[in-house]
Amino acid sequence: MYFWPHWLVIGPSSARFGLLLVATMDLYATNPGPIDDFVLYDQDKHVSSAVWEGQERGALRCHEHTSKLDQWTLTTKQTGLVKRAGFGYLRLIPPISLDNPLISALVERWRRETNTFHFTVGEMTVTLEDVAYLLGLAIDGEPVIGVTYTTCEAVCVKFLGKAPDSRYASGGMVKLSWLKETFSRCPEDAPIEDIEHHTRAYLLYLVGSTIFSTTTGNKVPVMYLPLFEDFERAGKYAWGAAALSFLYRALGNASLKSQSTISGCLTLLQCWSCYHLNVGRPKLNQDPNHDCFPFVLRWKGKQSGPTSNRDVTYYRKALDSLKPTDVEWCPYTNIYHFVIPEDIKNNLILGRSKTMLICFDKAERHLPDRCLRQYGMQQPIPQDVQRWERKSRGVDGGVDLSGKMESELNEWSNRHGHIVGDDGGVDESGYMQWYLKITYKLVGRPIPISSEFQRMNAALRDIARIADTLSTQGMDDQQIHCVSRIRYIAHECSRDQVGSSTIVVADSQNELGRMVRSKEKVRRKGVGKRKRKNDLEQCHAVGEVAPMEVDESQLCFPTGEFDNAQLYHMANEVDDSQLCHAANEVDDTQFSCAAGEAADDQLSHAASESAP
Repeated sequence: MYFWPHWLVIGPSSARFGLLLVATMDLYATNPGPIDDFVLYDQDKHVSSAVWEGQERGALRCHEHTSKLDQWTLTTKQTGLVKRAGFGYLRLIPPISLDNPLISALVERWRRETNTFHFTVGEMTVTLEDVAYLLGLAIDGEPVIGVTYTTCEAVCVKFLGKAPDSRYASGGMVKLSWLKETFSRCPEDAPIEDIEHHTRAYLLYLVGSTIFSTTTGNKVPVMYLPLFEDFERAGKYAWGAAALSFLYRALGNASLKSQSTISGCLTLLQCWSCYHLNVGRPKLNQDPNHDCFPFVLRWKGKQSGPTSNRDVTYYRKALDSLKPTDVEWCPYTNIYHFVIPEDIKNNLILGRSKTMLICFDKAERHLPDRCLRQYGMQQPIPQDVQRWERKSRGVDGGVDLSGKMESELNEWSNRHGHIVGDDGGVDESGYMQWYLKITYKLVGRPIPISSEFQRMNAALRDIARIADTLSTQGMDDQQIHCVSRIRYIAHECSRDQVGSSTIVVADSQNELGRMVRSKEKVRRKGVGKRKRKNDLEQCHAVGEVAPMEVDESQLCFPTGEFDNAQLYHMANEVDDSQLCHAANEVDDTQFSCAAGEAADDQLSHAASESAP
């Protein structure tokens, strides 16, 4: 976003000469931030930039494949092996109805520069502590890393006893449907080798449908299989840290304006929101069976309140206006802690570890120092985050990623030495002053784009009329040139001639919201794939929006910075001394340069902002 310069055009009082354009407005009405971009340096790639420019993408497609988990029948021996492998609690979590619009609105607030949500109240994130409480996965242990594969046959034969045919395999991935069809029922009297094969297949299905779900459909990489070879050793891996790393990467990818899908453990994300934010929160399940571990079980089932009108725009507005009273910083304080297993409870301290989270090639920073209020502490201004490039490592088969991620592994190995603490005596007002300068404050526009276009057009017409009626009597050549330049620019920008571009805007946010909700319903029903349509054709076919034809040159002035009353007021408020003083300070070169920039640079910028 650009800032409109403060222009003062001058002339002698005898000619009643003057035109004053001063941008005195709420900064966030035209630029939601960041004011200082040293933290959010990728703002131009973020989905919030597209939303601000009117480019709605609707609700994300949420990939989580838990609906058929209950079709697996585990024997007593299998259940014991699953517990030894560290997934005894994860397997208890039933499918939870995902709120796609809520998840999509949360993604619009996620920043991959800091791996935190940027809300109006400050930064928050899903922490290792949240993973331990909500999923019951280990957040301490060996990093989840190993060898990559580009084919399935050999590794499946070794660890599952059989391999899928070409219909069920693709590169180093196998379809979840093949795992279920082949291994979902293990005979009680099966030999131990078959029991282990069936259990490994279940574990691969479990992680592939929950914590490591992908956007490739119902597929899961076979690279996790070797980690289940020894069930005892499998239980020593930090599966919770890996799940959080995977979710961080998925959130970061989904926050880019070019993305339309999201994967990872979305049950974790949604239940984290239910615990921490009073936004879209369903009625708490009071069944005594849900006062048990893991705490995700409290939010089992579908939402009990009306949700038909809760689209992405609804949640976006709620998050844009989030108040401190809407936040539960420490939601686990009043929960029955006697139900928490001792091994989980003993490692909760690592929830405050400033470290690197690892899941094979996905290495993501865990930065609890930016969210200390989630641990009951005061929040000071956090340290700068070191920029790091996310790379996709090891696409070749047989590559051991451990040799390619030495620095990340070293950081994880030192995790116990980087536990953030409470400095005490912190003035949080200083933090908020700093935070409001570095954050992106609003995702949704407070004034609809259609209203801004209307205000802009009215202002341009007034400028042109004032310039036409302005007398040049008594002016010198320089002043006459300035007035002529203003007159020319005003008419060029406000001319009614239809150019090559046509801009279509919605009459109201309700109509725009109705269009978005319609698209979301189509997506939820699974009827076809998303198709991008020309907005103008859609306008004529559906009849929901009325086209407003505006020439590109009309966009050379910024939107919504002044209205008619302001223009008249400013024109009449300039006294003779101000005009004469300004006349001596503005030379022809400066004005021509500024005017040229308004007519050319700001034209192209404003036109790009208004593109659908």
